[in-house]
Amino acid sequence: MTKTDLAAAVAAKTGLKKKDAELAVKATFAAIEEALVNGEKVSVVGFGSFEAKHRDARKALNPRTKEVVEVKETRVPKFTAGKALKDAVK
Repeated sequence: MTKTDLAAAVAAKTGLKKKDAELAVKATFAAIEEALVNGEKVSVVGFGSFEAKHRDARKALNPRTKEVVEVKETRVPKFTAGKALKDAVK
């Protein structure tokens, strides 16, 4: 499912116009992204939570050249599914 498909599904379930649903979906993703950039955790009860995790610097192996390379520390987004979502997918 693409973002456009998601917007169409939201429009069908809510009765919104497709354009309005697309704006709502984009705004939701933008709000989640902004919260993660600011170091906040986003929790949607029954669905899951998004947070930015710190990943330490490490050494890795380039599989093509077998050369050891340094990977810098970084922050990465992480999603943890909620119980209701896990149960629904089973």
